[in-house]
Amino acid sequence: MGESNIHSIEKSSYFDDIRVTVENASKVIVPLSPISVFAARSPWSGLEDKTFDEVASWLKQERKVDIYPARTTIIEARQQGEISDKYIERRFQQWIEETKLSIPKAHATQYGHQALKLQSLDAYSEEQEIIDELVRDLRESLKENNTASEQLTSVPLISTYVFDDKNEKLIDTLDYHVIKWCKLFIDDAQSGWTMPNRDKGLFNAWQRLVPYDPALTKQQRMRLQSLPNDAESLLKVSLNNLGIKDIEVQTYLENHLLSLPGWAGMMMWQDDHHKKVHDLLFTYLAIRVAMEWAIVDPHLPVTPPDAKDESALETNIVSWLQWGGFTVETWRALSIEEKEQHVQFANEFNDQLCRKLWLEAWEETYNEQLKDMIVSKKPYQMTSQKTEVQMAFCIDVRSEPFRRQVEAAGPFETLGIAGFFGLPIEKSELGSKYNHPSLPVMNQPQHKIQEYTHEREPNAFQQRKHALESVTYTFKKMKQNVLPSLLLPELSGPWLSLQMLTRSFMPRRVGAMIRKFYSNWLQKPQDTTLTLDRNQHHNHQHIHFEDGLPIGFTKAEKVNYTLQALKLMDLTKNFAPLVVMCGHGSQSANNPYAASLDCGACGGAASGFNAKVLAHLCNMTEVRESLLQEGIEIPEKTIFAAAEHQTSVDELKWIYLPELSQEAQIAYDKIEAVMPQISYAANEKRLAQLPNNNIVKPNPVNEVHRITNDWSEIRPEWGLAKNAAFIIGRRELTKNSDLAGRAFLHNYDWHNDKDGSILANIIAGPALVAQWINLQYYASTVAPHFYGSGSKATQTVTAGIGVMQGNASDLLTGLPWQSVMAADNKMYHSPIRLLIIIQAPQSFIKKLLDNDSNFKQKLLNGWVRLASVDEQGTWHNWTTNL
Repeated sequence: MGESNIHSIEKSSYFDDIRVTVENASKVIVPLSPISVFAARSPWSGLEDKTFDEVASWLKQERKVDIYPARTTIIEARQQGEISDKYIERRFQQWIEETKLSIPKAHATQYGHQALKLQSLDAYSEEQEIIDELVRDLRESLKENNTASEQLTSVPLISTYVFDDKNEKLIDTLDYHVIKWCKLFIDDAQSGWTMPNRDKGLFNAWQRLVPYDPALTKQQRMRLQSLPNDAESLLKVSLNNLGIKDIEVQTYLENHLLSLPGWAGMMMWQDDHHKKVHDLLFTYLAIRVAMEWAIVDPHLPVTPPDAKDESALETNIVSWLQWGGFTVETWRALSIEEKEQHVQFANEFNDQLCRKLWLEAWEETYNEQLKDMIVSKKPYQMTSQKTEVQMAFCIDVRSEPFRRQVEAAGPFETLGIAGFFGLPIEKSELGSKYNHPSLPVMNQPQHKIQEYTHEREPNAFQQRKHALESVTYTFKKMKQNVLPSLLLPELSGPWLSLQMLTRSFMPRRVGAMIRKFYSNWLQKPQDTTLTLDRNQHHNHQHIHFEDGLPIGFTKAEKVNYTLQALKLMDLTKNFAPLVVMCGHGSQSANNPYAASLDCGACGGAASGFNAKVLAHLCNMTEVRESLLQEGIEIPEKTIFAAAEHQTSVDELKWIYLPELSQEAQIAYDKIEAVMPQISYAANEKRLAQLPNNNIVKPNPVNEVHRITNDWSEIRPEWGLAKNAAFIIGRRELTKNSDLAGRAFLHNYDWHNDKDGSILANIIAGPALVAQWINLQYYASTVAPHFYGSGSKATQTVTAGIGVMQGNASDLLTGLPWQSVMAADNKMYHSPIRLLIIIQAPQSFIKKLLDNDSNFKQKLLNGWVRLASVDEQGTWHNWTTNL
């Protein structure tokens, strides 16, 4: 990590290839989707060619961001039994053995054991004069010998160390202006008047308006008008005016992107998803650097401050006096070379390294706990009772506790598969104003599926939906216009006051009334039709494509998607009379993060629609006949249905129930009869994990409905907090284990995967999604000020696309504090990296790693961990044995 930029490239000039430079610099951020289509992403997905520890060091140096768990978090985890002392001792001894020591091993061991207690250094006020003398003597000696340790180079933004006449950093002024222009251009919902020339792109709109910006001085506006009229030249000239050397350009641009990673990430997302947008991130950087020059120009040239930490030497000496067991006399007795070696050791064995070792011990403890839970228990023995219902749930960790309740309630089997069911579709639901990709965000939809009613039926639903949207639109426009807004309080005040009071003091009852209203007045027709056939007719028009996507599937595509889905969930034989595809969604009131609870992987697309599509396909005669040729025989009595698991209330909502066979009807009646007790038990256990709900014992069903309808509730559910493992194997492997809602569960049987292609698809798709989710929760916990989004109570929804703290902050990229913490000083989510467990022979794992270089790189560089359970039930740890 001696280079200043995290991604170095070999070229003759960073200036000449400025677009390549920007592309490489952009790897330090990730796309940020609008909050209405929230998508979980690892903030470091572009940096995985570096090790986790290298990125941690780089972030600490460049942004003062620490991505190892805090001391208090580690101490709390140890007290709760999440970290075993024997594993921290093991990790420390491994580090000692692997490190080339320049000091006596006894000294290093003594120092390390004390430093790992994570206690602050005591103040040496009584001996401060002596400490000052020791520091002064050593500093003079190091200068004479010129043996001071090398420091990593860095290129901070010039505006970070220049102050205005009010003693405020100019970087804050720059950020204020950049945020303002980003809000104006990106705004999607809140402003009554749109930004002039917005349709011509960001650069054109900014260039036209910035000469009239009253927040800039006349001199600043004149400087900006003197710059080139295209983004590429603007960026080059501005960097040159700032005096940035060629070799420093990429690092400088990386720091600009990391200054406001949220707004920069939103520009990147817009680039990826809007066809009319071009070079938005490049333009963003050009404008930002140009404005920096315009603001700091009067102060140029600027000499950067000395980056050396003069207090570090004192800290290192004091640490040896406290942790190393040294006295002042024994320290003075060391030679200059020995003192320097001890100081260098203290520099290396610093607070960050201590917490790195604790993190690894935390992960190893969980690894062993899960191993004992899975391997040491006797495998689940299949009963002779005939399975009557098979239910395929999403791998989402919230499904695991619900699945256990389902399995305990009767002759029911559950399966795990990614909740989009392998269907690369964009959905157009009846009553929805927008189409929505209904698949993980790293993939692109290949088909569009529309939901509609038959034209001959009176479509009262559409009319009522349109009437409600018209009222909402009128209300919004009245708020945004001057004269109508004066009258609006008189008209809406009584109604909104009543709504506020009832939502606050009677949330469950009011929520039930609202749901009843919507179910009665805005209830979709039960017999809607899906455009599953490529040549389907709708409104007498022959539809093939819309927005570049084919409508529906060909026969071959229907068979292929169905076949792949059944293989992925390992359901190719022994079909039950009723098979239910269970999507999942969530419900909550007044919650900007509602989409993240629906599905953080698929941009907030609740997956009931996909479940309905797959169930339809599985019921088609033409599909079943073709599957028979593939060796999959679905009995005539087997009927596929679709439902949606409401995760915030742990209820199952049926969304597609075709005509049932006699056997399927019996099975349906049985699952319906026990569903109330399943929901009761699941909610009772989940409620106990929410703060303030483990003292009073309310009716769990009533309580969850109160929470989800209370618009002041900051934590309607925990979402995917505490996620820690991704288990790929047969359900029998984990059926005897209470995984506490911490594991993604994906069905897999290596016996049915001779070429390893199914496993490869699971690793490249669902496992990657799980890793992104895991690292986003990790980042939001360990660095909430940089990667999280602060408290929900103080957030502001801005421009209809995201949240800020206040009215001029970065666009916040991660999860709110309430999603990862039980209280301000009490941890809930355990920030450890995802452990993937595969039930398969070692040869399968070796083949996977040989064929998938990306996954192997993630493993080698510490972004994910891997273990396997072989055919004899033996556990193998691949993380440390590659």
